[in-house]
Amino acid sequence: MTTLYDEAHARSLSDPDGFWGEAAETCFWYKKWDKVLDDSNKPFYRWFTGGETNTCYNALDFHIDKGRGDQAALIYDSPVTDTVKTYTYHQLRDTVARFAGVLADQGVVKGDRVIIYMPMIPEAAIAMLACARLGAIHSVVFGGFAANELATRIDDAKPKVVVSASCGIEVQRVIEYKPLLDGAIDASTHKPEKCVIFQRPMATADMIAGRDVDWIEAMEQATPRDCVPVAATDPLYILYTSGTTGQPKGVVRDNGGHLVALKWTMKNIYDVDAGDVYWAASDVGWVVGHSYIVYGPLLRGCTTILFEGKPVGTPDAGVFWRVIAQHQVKTMFTAPTAFRAIKREDPQAELIQQYDLSHFKVLFLAGERTDPDTLHWAEKNLGVPVIDHWWQTETGWAIAANCMGLHHYPVKEGSPTKAAPGWDVQVVDDACQPVAPGEIGALVVKLPLPPGTLPTLWQNDARYLESYLEEFPGYYKTADAGFIDAEGYIYVMSRTDDIINVAGHRLSTGAMEEVLADHPDVAECAVLGVADQLKGQLPVGFLVLNAGVERDEGEIIKEVIQMVRERIGPVAAFKTATVVKRLPKTRSGKILRGTIQKIADNETYKVPATIDDPTILNEMEVALEGIGYAKARS
Repeated sequence: MTTLYDEAHARSLSDPDGFWGEAAETCFWYKKWDKVLDDSNKPFYRWFTGGETNTCYNALDFHIDKGRGDQAALIYDSPVTDTVKTYTYHQLRDTVARFAGVLADQGVVKGDRVIIYMPMIPEAAIAMLACARLGAIHSVVFGGFAANELATRIDDAKPKVVVSASCGIEVQRVIEYKPLLDGAIDASTHKPEKCVIFQRPMATADMIAGRDVDWIEAMEQATPRDCVPVAATDPLYILYTSGTTGQPKGVVRDNGGHLVALKWTMKNIYDVDAGDVYWAASDVGWVVGHSYIVYGPLLRGCTTILFEGKPVGTPDAGVFWRVIAQHQVKTMFTAPTAFRAIKREDPQAELIQQYDLSHFKVLFLAGERTDPDTLHWAEKNLGVPVIDHWWQTETGWAIAANCMGLHHYPVKEGSPTKAAPGWDVQVVDDACQPVAPGEIGALVVKLPLPPGTLPTLWQNDARYLESYLEEFPGYYKTADAGFIDAEGYIYVMSRTDDIINVAGHRLSTGAMEEVLADHPDVAECAVLGVADQLKGQLPVGFLVLNAGVERDEGEIIKEVIQMVRERIGPVAAFKTATVVKRLPKTRSGKILRGTIQKIADNETYKVPATIDDPTILNEMEVALEGIGYAKARS
């Protein structure tokens, strides 16, 4: 039987002009496009060339014009400050228009860059939308990033203005931003002309006369600004992602393709309508925050939630259920890491019983692979579909998903289901030749990429080609490894550098992690390959146990080793594991496997700028020494 998904996916590949042109008709345009897909300068494909639009208009003014101005647009929920504040579409549009006036008063015009270095407060989203309103290009840098990392982004983007706040809050700890910002500007070659600072009551920033502008004072004096028409192909934002050279890559997102694709995904992937409450529990500093806290939900006319807190500790492992119940969330999107943290603190899901989740319909997970144990725990205790989906900073939206607005396929453990419409996903070997169904290879996407994806890197076409297009000609390199089964389900096993070679056998550490995570005492885990003189590489496992587990750690390690032997086989050569209190992660929740591997292999490593807590690396060094691996000096 042919499904709506089958029809949509087939048409998106055979008739991209018709498919995406139809989707674009639901958006507002000052001037309609000349061409939907412009392939005149391959491989630099562009979407909706000749069209003029404005992303902020589509996100805010459009809905007011449709009579939805009094609907809630954004709910700010901050357990760390005990604050809940709601903005209607009218209120958010008026605030954004006035802040656009603040930026214009500092000389910001169409095409200028503005760096936004903010915590999870409404002013972060307001600043993003205000840039879009003026046609300026924003680059959000995760609040609290180290000064040297911020400086590299300032030098690359060359912003006219930086927008920041006096501080952020990490659970109960106040992190002052202004000293970090001042240090970054001192270290950078490019000097922004102005810095607009939002003073929070938890910390007051020292202002530099002539450069720093007080947000609240400037808002009182500013005149609201209307939306500025921009070309569909003009950049909306730059978002930096880590690069292998240590120099971050500035992923560019355009205005036209981005708004068309994201608005389309809200219904077809997430199955939400105007007026529904949608919550992406992420941060505006990451791509999820751009796509699905700020732009996607507002383009669709939803109510979006901006949450300043953590899945545990603000105040407990029930905060997600409180937010869902209090605001009647229909659809949630977060990382598997968040659910593993909740499961570790409340393994029996007792806190869920305290809340009415009857409005909650579906949970989406992404950011890293969803292990079966976390999948089943969420399914069992929430009683809703739990959908893993796969995407990247570069893609801006899902490469593969169970598209709930088209057809709900049966969930298969470890798979984000099928390629989303617009995506021609294939598996190839090192020679760029297709491999058989079920065989592991490099996951690639046949060009052109759909709208909403990166057209290039900021002022660096050569690096764009080198990083993504050269290794597999005619394809986009995802840098993920996996396979596609006979039914078209995609399995993302690991990053290509996480495929380890044990005595000539290519093995997925992700598959081993699935086995470890299935142990009832294991809350989360990581497996990585470390250098071995005999076999090339050997897998080593790291286990974080559930809260309250008092069993002998040695027995648990023996059990997981036996589980891997039974499920994957002796070929895995999985013989070493250790229990740790926690795993080193980025602030977005991704485990820093590469850093752990460098420590194990006795290589000098750099403390990643994105790390949540650098002290964890010392714990990893001790743990690795305990199982016979040398300690590397950082």
